[in-house]
Amino acid sequence: MNTVKSILLLLLPICLLATFNTSYAGHAAIMIDAATGSVLHEENATHTWYPASLTKVMTLYMTFDALKAGEINLNDILTTSQHAARQPQSKLGLRLGEKLTVHDAILAVITRSANDAAVVLSEHLGGTEESFAIKMTAKGHSLGMYDSHFMNATGLPHPWQVTTSRDMAILAWKTQQNFPNYYPYFSAHTFMFKGRELHGINKFTANYPGAEGMKTGFTCGSGYNLISVANQNGKRLIGVILGGMTSPERYQLMIKMMNNGFANRVDANPTTNINTMASNTGGTPPFQLGCGNMPPTSTGSSATNDVYIPKAKLNSRHHHSIRHATTKPVLKKIVTVQAITKAKPIVLIKSKIQPTKTDKVNKAHYHHPK
Repeated sequence: MNTVKSILLLLLPICLLATFNTSYAGHAAIMIDAATGSVLHEENATHTWYPASLTKVMTLYMTFDALKAGEINLNDILTTSQHAARQPQSKLGLRLGEKLTVHDAILAVITRSANDAAVVLSEHLGGTEESFAIKMTAKGHSLGMYDSHFMNATGLPHPWQVTTSRDMAILAWKTQQNFPNYYPYFSAHTFMFKGRELHGINKFTANYPGAEGMKTGFTCGSGYNLISVANQNGKRLIGVILGGMTSPERYQLMIKMMNNGFANRVDANPTTNINTMASNTGGTPPFQLGCGNMPPTSTGSSATNDVYIPKAKLNSRHHHSIRHATTKPVLKKIVTVQAITKAKPIVLIKSKIQPTKTDKVNKAHYHHPK
């Protein structure tokens, strides 16, 4: 009997460690009603996660805030620094000294998740990317994103750059509420740059009925992330998925969550408001995939649809009007997972957003192919 007890005592720490590691190994998610902030569905919504390129939504929030305040203009010319030009993929391929407008930088960040364009914006607004990241964190906390900390403008890997799906939903919600003149930029599927038509990578925005846009993200640490906003019959939902094991999986999870939301198949107690949710409930961020220099928290496919983001060098210093566009009538048929995730070319529609002298967007059309 004593031998059995000894074995059990030896195994207990291993079991507890395994339980901790797998508790959040699947994914984190949240869906809210944008009209009220009511939480309709959540899974591990306050667990710490790496944001990857969802970070760029905060970069854009800061940009829109500066535009709204009149501090910058959509037609302002930005100059690429050496630091910006050296950013890894994905990027526009900007060279040292190359020029682009604020308008083009915004579209590059939304459609192509361009790291170099994000850094150019950050340096224009903050002087340096490091200073801009400090301002990003402060702004996030002022919005109620108490569990988010930003170390750069891109989402490139940094151990101190963390968030939660709750915080990312707050960011999407506040962006939609606070910048009706600039929020329609997120509907863009393509844009012209240097005579080339560049296509977007967000399949949900391109295909889901009523989708208004937002952002994808991926690093080995985060897995495949996605923020999406969709509006059907006047009901707008905001969804966040963190930690998909493959690119198709994040779309599958989002589609299922959105379909349930629009069909009123929500969690049993959807009365919680995102503003009153508890803050961080535990743990260090899981390392989702085994494509970096750390073992995965959980096992997933190595197949990817996105550009792999290489590791960035870590900084050891710690950081303390357009009218709202109306959406196209929603298709009556329910979208299927296969419609978005099957391997065939996606038809992407060119953005109608153009800058004017008054910094206002003329129109934004949401077009969702069958």
